[in-house]
Amino acid sequence: MQHDIAESDLYSGLRRAEATLPASAYLDAGAYRRDLEAIWYRRWVHVCREAEIAEPLAYRVFTIGDQEILVLRDETGTLRAFHNTCRHRGSQLCAAESGRLKARLLTCPYHAWSYSLRGDLVRVPSKVLPEGFDKADFPLHAVSLSVWRGLVFVNLDPGATDNVQDTFDRDSADLTNWPLEDLVSGHVFRKVMNCNWKIFWENFNECLHCPGVHKHLSQLVPIYGRGMMARHDDPDWARHADNDAPEFSGRLRAGAETWSADGHAHGPQFAGLTDAERAVGQSYAMNLPSMFIVGHVDYVRIVRLLPLGPEKTELTAEWLFPETPSADALDNIVSFGTQVLEEDAGVCEINQKGLHSRRFEAGVLMPEEYDLYRFHEWVRARHRAAEPVTSTSADSAK
Repeated sequence: MQHDIAESDLYSGLRRAEATLPASAYLDAGAYRRDLEAIWYRRWVHVCREAEIAEPLAYRVFTIGDQEILVLRDETGTLRAFHNTCRHRGSQLCAAESGRLKARLLTCPYHAWSYSLRGDLVRVPSKVLPEGFDKADFPLHAVSLSVWRGLVFVNLDPGATDNVQDTFDRDSADLTNWPLEDLVSGHVFRKVMNCNWKIFWENFNECLHCPGVHKHLSQLVPIYGRGMMARHDDPDWARHADNDAPEFSGRLRAGAETWSADGHAHGPQFAGLTDAERAVGQSYAMNLPSMFIVGHVDYVRIVRLLPLGPEKTELTAEWLFPETPSADALDNIVSFGTQVLEEDAGVCEINQKGLHSRRFEAGVLMPEEYDLYRFHEWVRARHRAAEPVTSTSADSAK
């Protein structure tokens, strides 16, 4: 009996029906604003790779919700981030999405207030300054910035103290054996999806849709063709506990090495991977709310999300290689990965459209959607943590 209990405990699926988030969580402007304040403006958000801002004076501007963030490399080579806002009357500082500053100053295009690349106000063109005015009181509004494994993260919370590495999902793979810092970009795919950002993560966290939506992917990863993500998603998993066939183990199909149109690697493979990492063919690391990374034997994929509105999300995917990939590699690898992303975006958008029904208030989760439930609980917890603390009646009486 103890053996049976242990096996039952290893089953991943939900034991009871759980309600989804309400439809309003994906549609309402107020709900979107609460997501921004509780999650996007308090968490580390991945914006780019460090190599994209490699030279001194290079910059990029990113939009997170309704906030424009300017990331630049100063004259000493240090990366810095600021709100893209002049302290005079709030003008936008940099209008272009990327570029290289012409001087070691950030100069507002409206009234020419100028700032050092450290954010200090250094020049005001007014003929005379008001009494008591001190330039030291008006630096740019700094944004916390952290670089993890060559990836740049920003945090709009002025009190951010946590470490980016500690904010990855607890089940994330250890990507130590992939040289993320040294990889070469082979292709970038961008798409604005007409869906709430949470819809994408829900789709990511289940594979019930895989047999009907991802026919080629389900052939490459046979367990996906069963509507499951891992061995223990099957309530009857113990019957096949010793069977390493791909449809039970979660590995790629027999003979396949990587995610590509033909399943084969198309270039040099990473030398430092373990036998287990090579055998599984895909190693995922996730950092909510903005990104996930997948390590394959011959390349790495990074997928990034940024919220643009209650029903609009920017998706950016980048394929990174040990060296500049051949045309054959790009054709095989990128075409396959792009197809999967387009398929996901398509079903996310039809999911979003269906939520507009006046009769639909909330859905229900199936046992295989345990990770989707975990995501919902993560969202709920972030919202609870962001709620203002109300004083007790005893406190009010003081």
